[in-house]
Amino acid sequence: MISHLWWLPLFPLAGFLLNWLFGKKFKPGLASFIACLSVGLSFLFACAAFFHLQGLEEGERVIHQTLYTWISAGDLSVPLAFLFDPLSVTMALVVSGVGFLIHVYSIGYMKGDDGYARYFAYLNLFTFAMLLLVLADNLLLMFVGWEGVGLCSYLPIGFWFQEDE
Repeated sequence: MISHLWWLPLFPLAGFLLNWLFGKKFKPGLASFIACLSVGLSFLFACAAFFHLQGLEEGERVIHQTLYTWISAGDLSVPLAFLFDPLSVTMALVVSGVGFLIHVYSIGYMKGDDGYARYFAYLNLFTFAMLLLVLADNLLLMFVGWEGVGLCSYLPIGFWFQEDE
């Protein structure tokens, strides 16, 4: 289980891709189900990671997981890696737990809107970016997460772009 922690941000990314690419073909209930399920699964994985860390000795409560080397040039090596320690797992619990509640609330809030699937795609992308931000092992990956959060903060500004005649 602990070796699959990269699934934490992967679930919301998959939910984003499904709703972004195929959301117009989905019934609205399916789009929100996919979005809520992906964030709910991230929350369950964050809970499992939290309890795994609690089972470790106090000085060993750090898990470093490298997926691959992202940038390699001379002596510089920047991995795509996640750092799981008590702080980052707590933040992952907050992001995925509160994010799940926001997703559930949004089902009623967005009911009947033309951009229903797009809205849930944006929410999943925001959750992905937040999880990337709080779990990043290096500043470059954290910057990518930070910029993703910035983009996702901008997207709702232009969400309702159709003009009413």
